[in-house]
Amino acid sequence: MVGREPSLFSQGESITPLAERCRPSSIDEYIGQEHITGKGKIIRSAIDSRKAFSMILWGDPGTGKTTLAGIIAEACGMEWHYLSAVSSGVADVRKVIAEGERNRRAGRQTLLFLDEIHRFNKAQQDAVLGAVESGDMVLIGATTENPSFSVISPLLSRARVIKLKKLGDEDLSRILENAIKNDRILKDGDIRFEDGVRENLVKLGNGDARRMLNVLEVSFMLSGDGLITAERVKEAFENTMIYYDRKGDRHYDTISAFIKSLRGSDPDAAVYYLAKMILAGEDPEFMARRMVIMASEDIGNASPAALNLAVSTLMAVKNIGMPESEIILSQCAVFLASAPKSNASYMAINQAKAAAQSGDYEVPMHIRNAPTSLMKSMGYHKGYRYPHDYEENFVKEEYLPEEIKSSRFYNPTENGGEKAIRDRLARLWPEKYR
Repeated sequence: MVGREPSLFSQGESITPLAERCRPSSIDEYIGQEHITGKGKIIRSAIDSRKAFSMILWGDPGTGKTTLAGIIAEACGMEWHYLSAVSSGVADVRKVIAEGERNRRAGRQTLLFLDEIHRFNKAQQDAVLGAVESGDMVLIGATTENPSFSVISPLLSRARVIKLKKLGDEDLSRILENAIKNDRILKDGDIRFEDGVRENLVKLGNGDARRMLNVLEVSFMLSGDGLITAERVKEAFENTMIYYDRKGDRHYDTISAFIKSLRGSDPDAAVYYLAKMILAGEDPEFMARRMVIMASEDIGNASPAALNLAVSTLMAVKNIGMPESEIILSQCAVFLASAPKSNASYMAINQAKAAAQSGDYEVPMHIRNAPTSLMKSMGYHKGYRYPHDYEENFVKEEYLPEEIKSSRFYNPTENGGEKAIRDRLARLWPEKYR
């Protein structure tokens, strides 16, 4: 087996990452993903029959995608090549394809493991397609993003998409115990734990075995004496990256959760998702723009100050930058989440657009503009009554086209400042708003 994912074993075991040292080499050692690795399941069946096929492994980081590819190649006696889409291009793929052609003529299978396949553009993915079709190689692509949006359709149709689940706490506990029990460096370093620290490591892993092992390894290095304390785990964890892809599912899921928390009047949830995006390096202007939209769509006239604050937040973020802007973003998010809600303005424009599209109705003559004497002679503006000439600056007038004059698009709620608007409209237009 050649071309395996780059490892540091050749430079000495002590500098090889713990996650790599603990990587299982057989399906029986593999922990988790029972829905695909259990007896009679798709991956186990491929291994047992020694018949590998092209597939896209879709799952979060640390769920075992690379490990599965290596186990499949080993079990099926394949020559396998690891390429990362981050650092590899079409030329690298073509070298593997050429090797695959030679191997096929010699009666041997070739497996290309393409990590982060979603980062390959269409031309790069097209380069892989022909070799998969001809059987020169088997492709296993790994992606953290929904392949429906990032992998070209012809390639998807020739590969099975297999979804890997986030590892459960029980799976992570077993992986952690295996590392403590079997890793020579940890054992030689007399690794020990304060009460509750093992359980905390599992929780911090949050379904990602690699992150859990990375935190363990850094904690072990910080200890000096092998004792893993809660304080050392905290320090190690604070220096690990929160997984978040600004163009993938996590990006859309997190911003969706943020907006829904604002709309749902939960400031705690809103500021949590805001913090998550800030820590992941999300564009602060993007977050501010979304709050500007939300301020009108979901709050509107129930609290008109919301839009002013959101616009001010966007301007401040543009002019100040991070990290100080996170305070401004937090202030805005907490206000929007806590404000009374109304989508009446949003619904009003949607209904009005539908009415405008249903027919090209004429503007009533009395409210048309009459800049010329000809237009005045034709009746434009005739009969118009100027509201400021009347008590309360209001006079009953018909402003809608005749065909839809009884329509009502704006339905103010009883929430916040919109209640005062509703009460005034009910007094002025009782036939509509009572």
